Amino acid sequence: MATDIEIAQQAKMQPIEDIAAKLDITPDQMERYGDYIAKIDYSKVETEANKGKLVLVTAITPTPAGEGKTTTSIGLADGLTKIGKKAAVAIREPSLGPVFGVKGGAAGGGYAQVVPMENINLHFTGDIHAITAANNLIAAMMDASIHNGNPTNLDPRRVEWRRAIDMNDRQLRNMVNGIGNRADGVPREDGFDITAASEVMAVLCLAEGVDDLKERIGRIILGYTYENEPVTVSEIKAEGAVASLLRDALKPNLVQTLEGTPVFVHGGPFANIAHGTNTTIATKMSMSNADYTITEAGFGADLGAEKYMDIVSRFADFEPDAVVVVATIRALKMHGGKELDELKDEDVDAVRAGLPNLVRHIENMQDTFGMNVVVAINTFPTDTEAEVEALREEVADRGVNVVQATHFSDGGAGATDLAEEVVRLCDEPSTIKYAYDLEDSLFDKVEKIVKNVYRGDGVEFSTKARRKLQQYEDLGYGNMPVCVAKTQMSFTDDAKRKGAPEGFEIAIDDASISAGAGFIVVQSGSIMKMPGLGKTPAATKIDVANDGTISGLF
Repeated sequence: MATDIEIAQQAKMQPIEDIAAKLDITPDQMERYGDYIAKIDYSKVETEANKGKLVLVTAITPTPAGEGKTTTSIGLADGLTKIGKKAAVAIREPSLGPVFGVKGGAAGGGYAQVVPMENINLHFTGDIHAITAANNLIAAMMDASIHNGNPTNLDPRRVEWRRAIDMNDRQLRNMVNGIGNRADGVPREDGFDITAASEVMAVLCLAEGVDDLKERIGRIILGYTYENEPVTVSEIKAEGAVASLLRDALKPNLVQTLEGTPVFVHGGPFANIAHGTNTTIATKMSMSNADYTITEAGFGADLGAEKYMDIVSRFADFEPDAVVVVATIRALKMHGGKELDELKDEDVDAVRAGLPNLVRHIENMQDTFGMNVVVAINTFPTDTEAEVEALREEVADRGVNVVQATHFSDGGAGATDLAEEVVRLCDEPSTIKYAYDLEDSLFDKVEKIVKNVYRGDGVEFSTKARRKLQQYEDLGYGNMPVCVAKTQMSFTDDAKRKGAPEGFEIAIDDASISAGAGFIVVQSGSIMKMPGLGKTPAATKIDVANDGTISGLF
């Protein structure tokens, strides 16, 4: 089988005007970026009606064997189109850091891809660069304010705003800047986060227009005064300039699948740091102009889908009509104790041993959040009928259907059964529930996530985390939702504990406030906001020929 990029380069793409027309979007509502990419002006396109059905794609706990959540989202949308439905996809855009570091591309795979793949993975329409510039404008204006008399009384030792760059660069994690002559600034500790971890990214993804964007930017907390009072972006009068940098980035990007299904690729916050979903504007635009919108939440359902329900659905006032939990037989074997090099041979016992992980995610979606669920098996050639049957038997008593999908090799035709089941589920009644109430204390919210979603026994707050959470409550932020930053590789805070562990506590080591985004982040363990490159990063395989053809993107 050809590589992902070879398949993408062989595709015959449709003019972007034709793709937009499938959603009744007209040329005067578009800003073309070449023949196959356009930005859509949300001020000219309906984004409020939410007329269509919303389908959330999530997954079991990630493993090195892969689950294929984005690929399944794309294949499902093509499958819906195959059975005559008006469908669209709304997903995140790739960050250059993971593209050059591990992933080598993040636009689907096989015959379930979004194109033009190279553009989407490399720069795209410049949205992430605009977010980078906006983040760093805030930093520059803040440091200029400190240098020029410090009218906000911001304590340089309590600055929490960091600079950003869209690259994996561990050398920039921690630094001292402002050194040199007096005119060179105020010396202080600083550092860079990857742009996807910037609060500006989260703000853009949750904002519903320019006014909301400016208000959220203004609420961002930069640090604290000598008297322990928060200093916000509005106090340095930066929100207008920052929003102006994001004016075009706020407009959703429209592209297409290999089969011509419309796709909005917009925004990209990380799910183990922030809320991990595409923009509210893109989702609402899709729901207002398609009968079925497929979106996805980052990592496993315990991180991405929990945040989608408890944060995104609350803020955006929409709820999924159906949830697809993606699993692979290979990944279930890993949760059952097998190693990556042991997955080719049939092992029904290993599948059964790994199934509690899937069942816990299903139970969370059904019982904790009130959702209609289907399990999609992203099929591999090594899967056997006995292994699949073991999976079906295990989830049968939950009233959940298991559908095999071959979209990776067969495109939309390989996901029509999944599409039919999704259509059926979307017509079933459901009422969204949440893991906690906004009126709960911040401490209780974290505890309820741990008990209701991770199925742990409780929470151990460090003195530092407890002090910060109490401070946020005292400052009036206690009614915000919480966003847990922890390893994505386990229900626990130990990445090595696979399956569905029991009898554990989650240690909360630190906390921070994203007042612009509107949530409190609680951190368990060491969560890097600036990844580094490995010994052999994906970038070593990426190249460009004299004619401009790019190779090496997976």
